[in-house]
Amino acid sequence: MPEGHTVHRVARQLAQDLVGRRLAVSSPQGRFAAGAARIDGQVLVSADAVGKHLFCTFESGDVLRVHLGLYGAWDFFGSLTPLTPGGFAVGSMGAPRLRRAVRMGEGEQERAIGEAFPPEPVGQVRVRLASEDTVADLRGPAACEVLDPDGAAAVIARLGPDPASTDDLAAAGEVMVARLTSRNVAVGQLLMDQSVVAGIGNIYRAELLFRARLDPHTPGRRVPADVARALWDDWAVLLAEGIRAGAIVTREDADPDERFWVYHRTGLPCRVSGTPVVVEQMAGRALYWCPVCQV
Repeated sequence: MPEGHTVHRVARQLAQDLVGRRLAVSSPQGRFAAGAARIDGQVLVSADAVGKHLFCTFESGDVLRVHLGLYGAWDFFGSLTPLTPGGFAVGSMGAPRLRRAVRMGEGEQERAIGEAFPPEPVGQVRVRLASEDTVADLRGPAACEVLDPDGAAAVIARLGPDPASTDDLAAAGEVMVARLTSRNVAVGQLLMDQSVVAGIGNIYRAELLFRARLDPHTPGRRVPADVARALWDDWAVLLAEGIRAGAIVTREDADPDERFWVYHRTGLPCRVSGTPVVVEQMAGRALYWCPVCQV
């Protein structure tokens, strides 16, 4: 499942290349025809991420909310602005002659496509946002709906704090600490609860817990406040780096193939203790952890 850093990168790509433009909005697949018609022809005012939710606000106040779920992804075509200088999201040279597209989902990748612009929709495209120069195609989301401002605010109110969506990192962290330490639920489950803290998925959960040397079965009420606060601080750092790099990296200066401490390393020796990494199901997902380091 795409985690918080991916959704923030999608929001930033939309903000750079589609915000401020009047968009043609359609549903090539047909499943979102009514919602697309409601915002078609409007100017996109803003694109923001909170946790794993994307909120695209249009001039009428209507908000397109998207949650990618397990399989959703955005495909961008046309004139694209790199999110970082020298990045690979290179757009057209002499638009609209398309050179490259960027897929922003669980794994970002470049892929060559044809020269025609706008490209014909390929596969089950739920919604297409199109300006004269840039197209964004959404496919496979878990949620895609148009809300009024109150509806969008209600969704956000149900979410926990997101380090990349707040102006007061310390205050937001205290909200997360209070919610986590007041529950008699395993911390490994609480970190996946989007009402406790927003944006953490399966990879970040495993890596944050290992970096904190915290047993994932520890009830939230038994997690010291300073440890919970350290989890928040670490999450803020890892999220910012994920947004910058476009990838989850939790081992600094490690080779790309060695970027995780425990995630997806079942049976392999822990990088610290040498004990085999174990995996179990928690909160409906596979949890990787070291039974020696995380005690």
